[in-house]
Order: sequence, then structure tokens, then C-alpha cells
Amino acid sequence: MQGWAQVERAILSERAVKSTHSKGRARAEEPCALRTCFQRDIDRIIHSKAFRRLKHKTQCFLAPEGDHYRTRLTHAMEVSRIARTMARALRLNEDLTEAIALGHDLGHTAFGHAGEAALDAVMPGGFQHREQSLRVVDVLENLNLTAEVRDGILHHSGDTPAAAWEGRIVALADRIAYLNHDLDDSLRAGVFQPQHLPPEVRALGDTTGQRINALVQDAVAHTCESGELGLSPERGEAMAVFRAFMFDELYRHPVAKAEEGKAQEMLLQIFDYYMGNIDELPAEFAERLGSDGLPRVVCDYVAGMTDRYAVTCYHRLFIPSGWQSMD
Repeated sequence: MQGWAQVERAILSERAVKSTHSKGRARAEEPCALRTCFQRDIDRIIHSKAFRRLKHKTQCFLAPEGDHYRTRLTHAMEVSRIARTMARALRLNEDLTEAIALGHDLGHTAFGHAGEAALDAVMPGGFQHREQSLRVVDVLENLNLTAEVRDGILHHSGDTPAAAWEGRIVALADRIAYLNHDLDDSLRAGVFQPQHLPPEVRALGDTTGQRINALVQDAVAHTCESGELGLSPERGEAMAVFRAFMFDELYRHPVAKAEEGKAQEMLLQIFDYYMGNIDELPAEFAERLGSDGLPRVVCDYVAGMTDRYAVTCYHRLFIPSGWQSMD
């Protein structure tokens, strides 16, 4: 990859993380002859079991009827595309950006943030999906990712920004993606109508693509002009209004979120069951009881469940089966 190092020096900005300057992995590995360290991280994430499970995890609407609603997997893909567009425009490392984007939600629970809140209530020390995402790549999947990707995954949300601009790009792309695609899904579901949107949101455009493009274009222009990564004051205010509207009308709306309580109760009962029946844990989790402790292991198991697996598990554990005659 010596030739690629020269390419990076020629095309990437001073802000970009060069693959040859990575802080490396917890366990040293021989470099790949064809891929940079960040490309290898992308491949490891995509081939992981946790990544595949995202296709059956809630993004916004619980078990929606219809094929066009987002899942946690399509969310990760949309974040990746938005983040890579900004990274390329700002001459940042696109491979590092993509790896962080694809891995940022690997630790998300079934039933979206409702599931996260349920586990946060019972897990000693609390539960945050960003921390669980890091645990997934470090422990549960043992991917041995680079330090830069791990840092970006851990800090894609919360008050502490990622060390690299590539990680901060993903954090911004995450917000742009979920606000816009959740709005699109909400309009499709009839939760509210376009005329209900605040004027600051309508000013961004009439379609999902127009709104995303307006925010991405603004972020790139403002960053280039100011040297500070982020949106301009005007678009930043529009984003704040956008987010407040979505929380009031969707994320916290009692009608739109009527089923979340049932989903949370389901996960809590499953968690409690395995806390009292450790002999029924799958072998790959049970073998870590001595090192990680019971609550941590049960949390790992429950947090990894997809929506439909959690429902199936609940039925198996708590719903009586019909009598089957032996005649």
C-alpha cells in the first residue's frame, strides 16, 4: 500500500486521518497488500453478524406494515452515503468515514430507542447503544478495529465529539439522516401532513432529497469558509427546529408511540427471565459469565435480539402452547 500512501498525501487535507498514520489495532496485524486498514474495517463490519441483524431492528416505527419503511440497516447505509459525500467534498478520509458510519449502530437494541430505554432502566451502570456498539466490535464480534474507527463509533452521539473530523462528520450525518428519513416514513404513515411542518423545515425543500442536499451543501460550505465543522447558524437553527418538531410530533408523541410500552415490557420480562435461568443462555454467552458477570451477559444477549427474534423468544417463554394430541 506504499503507493496509496502517496495518493493520500496528495489528495487528502491536513485535517484528514491518513491510513498510514492510524494509531493501529489493539492486536497488531500484518498489513493487507490490497486494502488500507480502514477498508479492512469496513469489510469486517459488513461481514459481522451484528450488521446483518440490523435489517430486522426498528429504526422508528415498530414492525411497520409495508416494505418501504426504514430499518436500522437502511439507516446505517443512508448515514454512510451522506457522510461520504461530505468527507469527499472536504477531502477527508472516505474509508474511515464509511467504517464509522456502518458500525455506529451495531449495538442498538430491538425496538429502537424504546428498547434502549428499557435496558438502561435495569442494567447496572445504565445502557447506551453507542457504548454497546463499541462492545460489539471489541468483545462480541472481536473485530479488532482500528483506534480511529472505535473512537468514531463510541462518540457518534453524546456530548464528547470524536477525535477525528471523519467521526464528527458521521455524527452530523447521523442527525441529518434520521430526521429526514423518519420524517419521510412519518408522512408515508400519515402521522402528520407536509403542511404541518414548521416553516424553517419547509424552507429546506419539498422532498427528502432536497432537504438532505440543502443541509449537506450548507455543512460543506460553512466548514470550508469558517474552518469549523458544522452547519451555518441559519441552517443550524433550522435543524434545531426540525429536531424539536420530530420529538414533539413523533419520537415522544403518545399516539405515534403507543406500542412502545408493550415492546419495553417484553424486553424487560425476557431480561428478567434469563437473570433467573442462566442455564438457558446460549453457550456463546454463558461461557463469559465468569469474566463479565450475569447482568452484562444477559444484557448482551437481549440487546442483540432483533425485533422478531425478541417477539419469538417472548412467545416461547411466556405464551402457553396449544395442546397437541398424540393420536
